[in-house]
Amino acid sequence: MRDGETKAEAGRGHLKLVGAGLPGHHALSCRNLTYRAGGRPLIDGISLDLVRGGITAVIGYNGAGKSLLLRLLHGLIRPSSGEILWHGEALSPAHRKLQAMVFQKPVLLRRNALDNVVFALASHGIHDRERAEDALFRVGLADAAGRAARLLSGGEQQRLMLAMALARAPQLLFLDEATASLDPASIQAIEEIVLDAVAAGTKVVMVTHDLGQAKRLAGEVVFIDRGRKAEAAPTDSFFNNPRSAVAQAYLEGRLPHQFQIHRSQA
Repeated sequence: MRDGETKAEAGRGHLKLVGAGLPGHHALSCRNLTYRAGGRPLIDGISLDLVRGGITAVIGYNGAGKSLLLRLLHGLIRPSSGEILWHGEALSPAHRKLQAMVFQKPVLLRRNALDNVVFALASHGIHDRERAEDALFRVGLADAAGRAARLLSGGEQQRLMLAMALARAPQLLFLDEATASLDPASIQAIEEIVLDAVAAGTKVVMVTHDLGQAKRLAGEVVFIDRGRKAEAAPTDSFFNNPRSAVAQAYLEGRLPHQFQIHRSQA
């Protein structure tokens, strides 16, 4: 983070347009990424270049394929076709160790908060209790280290999930609606943690239905419609002048059945 720059500006200011950038500047790329199930494409020929640094918000209607896209990019699901590249190389298990993902619903062990972070580190070959303690401190849960994870509030559990992810110092962090259903104070706390991570050099790709959050945090928006990339643009440009009809309808709050748009227009 540069002198005089706010955390939000750090999150927004270091991002280039999808498809831009020089070779080697991309943290993660995909080419013609497709995933089929039941004979139909759920992700349909998406190509993206996620440039190092900053925050990319992935938005779209329910069922558009946003969460599935993140799982594919993280290597949790094998695509039907297409390729995923990590700094220009085919995504491998070794590359996945440089990434982390936090889901909407916390997945925690029936142990205390500290032991959850210790276990998360150990599962990646890192045996460092002090590092786990530091991760809890960074997310404001140092005083909750000995508390059972299942007894933490929803916001605290999500911060614990962030501690487990960030303890490994990932180069790329995926967030799948990580603040959904949380109270405003918890959302603000998590956003601060995310911005701190970005300021420290972590690239963040987040699925969110909170358009205010996308405006606050992201430097770029990727809009997914029916499994395809309908639009990708800097945040201000997307919200002020969306190029696709489907994105404009979405921002106006119209539901899919309230308009007729051919895929060629999206």
